[in-house]
Parts: sequence; C-alpha cells; structure tokens
Amino acid sequence: MKVIDTAIDGVKVIELQRHRDERGWFMERFNARAFKEAGLPHAFVQDNHSFSKPNVLRGLHYQHNPTQGKLVGVLRGAIWDVAVDVRVASPTYSQHVAVELSAENGRLLWVPGGMAHGFCVLGEEEAEVFYKVDSHYNAKGEGGIRWDDPDLGIVWPLSSPIVSEKDAGLPSWNHYARHPVREWK
Repeated sequence: MKVIDTAIDGVKVIELQRHRDERGWFMERFNARAFKEAGLPHAFVQDNHSFSKPNVLRGLHYQHNPTQGKLVGVLRGAIWDVAVDVRVASPTYSQHVAVELSAENGRLLWVPGGMAHGFCVLGEEEAEVFYKVDSHYNAKGEGGIRWDDPDLGIVWPLSSPIVSEKDAGLPSWNHYARHPVREWK
C-alpha cells in the first residue's frame, strides 16, 4: 500500500497492491492494521455502495455533526472524485483536489471530515462506488454546495451532467462562505 499526500492536508490517495497470476488478481481493499500503521483512519462504522449511470454527477456533500470521513473506491467503471476543503481555519480553505478513481487503477481516496465531496461518472460505462464512513449518517448534520459554483473553479470532465433535484438546489459557495460550519464535531 502506498499513501500519497495531496495539496489538501488530510486528503490522501491510497494505491493498493494487486497480486496477479494467470487466474486474475487479488487485492486487500482495507486492512485495519495496515491503515493504522500508515496513519490512516481504521475505525469505520458503515459501508455504502452506490450505482450511477454514465454522465451522473453527485455532490458536493458534507456532514458536520458528526463529522464524517469517507474512504472511497470504485468497483466498476471510473469516476472523477472531488474533495473541497470547507474548514474555515484551514490554510487550504476553498481549495479542492480531484482524482480519477477506477476499477482498473484500484485507487482509494481518503476524504476526511471537513470536506465537501462529490464525483461524476467518467466514460460510457456505469460506475459502482463503494465507500466506508467513520461516523453514522445524520440528516440534520448534512450540508452541501453547488457542484458547478464558479467560485470553486472545479473543472468537471463532462459538460451536461445528470444531477439530482436536491444537488441542483444546493447553495452557492458564497452562501457557504457567509454561513460556514465553524465547528466540526
């Protein structure tokens, strides 16, 4: 396992080792001991699995009470995965990182609490995203920011994504900046 830092403190790309032979390959997707030794979160409370059709974009979502971190990977297809730093006191506040995750490259992305997270499906294939979270879902503690807000400057690799009504109605970055989450519990 190789852990790669990104431009945002706490967001990590994790490259896993595949053991290949004539039958195919085997890979440990998660090992609590290895994650702990690498300084990564290793206590998760729930696994989530989403299916998305081509051209779908989900996000940008965050949860602040309790703060929820996500370990994101792809089982089928490919996604453009984005994390936006929404922690007011962070030196990378309002900045984002984007990484391609796919079934082929086997990468994972650790998105810690304090990030707005979203992804879009790449290519013509459907995508199955599997992610672990480190706290339970709380509808009263969730929030979001519009995926296409020009102030964030995210370059999404698709022109007319399919977005849910809820995501299309998320507030702007400017609204978040005027009313930010001040405490990440």
